Amino acid sequence: MTAETGDSLRRWPIERPTTPREAYRWCERYARRHDENFTVVSFLLPKKLRRHFFAVYSFCRYTDDLGDEAEGDRLALLDAWERDLLDAVAGNPRRPLLIALARTIERCEIPLDPFLRLIEANRMDQRVSRFATYEDVLTYCSYSATPVGQMVLAVLGYRDEERVALSDQTCIGLQLANFWQDVSVDIKKGRIYLPQEDLKRFGVSEEQIIERRFDERYRALLQFEVERARACFAEGKKLERRVSRSVRTDIRLFRLGGEAILDAIEGAGYDTLSARPRVTKAVKARLALTNGARVALGL
Repeated sequence: MTAETGDSLRRWPIERPTTPREAYRWCERYARRHDENFTVVSFLLPKKLRRHFFAVYSFCRYTDDLGDEAEGDRLALLDAWERDLLDAVAGNPRRPLLIALARTIERCEIPLDPFLRLIEANRMDQRVSRFATYEDVLTYCSYSATPVGQMVLAVLGYRDEERVALSDQTCIGLQLANFWQDVSVDIKKGRIYLPQEDLKRFGVSEEQIIERRFDERYRALLQFEVERARACFAEGKKLERRVSRSVRTDIRLFRLGGEAILDAIEGAGYDTLSARPRVTKAVKARLALTNGARVALGL
């Protein structure tokens, strides 16, 4: 958890009554403070949906902060967070974030399972720091990534298997893109998300990653992994024509934000050991404006 997150929550004592309107405003402020690779909520998203997007994003962001940055016993903190969530949906929300989220879950009829799976993904982060195979990475993504897309689809009113499957592909692509972008960051936390079978295939050792020694073998490995993520985005792209025009930009921006990460990795020559490739604010703004215009023109 960042210091900012902790300070923000301390300014909202559990005992203080908070109206749903105040709670949703808290979520919006919290969401806008975080720098993401993609636009969380675009200016074209219908106004009635924005507060629900902010509530879902805030839950996901805060849960990840607990699993990645909180001081102390993270497993205990995640267990407490899960209890707070269950209390909230049972009618006793005690934090602004959960006051808003409980209302969103009820209004949008979102199943509880995706939220619980995301919390479990962060528990897994405390126990697992290596993945033997790509299939193991995909299993992890079924906890860490695809639940987020399922939350978003439910807010939009979609629950059919076809759209969920396409959303899953986009979310897996996003998770993979973040993994490949953050190799130099994750190794500081003792984590390597690159499959062990792929390290062996390309002749890259864990010691090389730990020591951040970039070479042609690592370049080939990352190029291979980037193409895997691109294939996920190519499949997930089909979802964009299966949602209403009013929300198409936001769905498209999730994909384009992930592809922009991959472009940044390629632009860095696939060197994600020396530094973390970044998607600039200028790129994010261009994507939002360009694709907003596309939707306005019915493209």
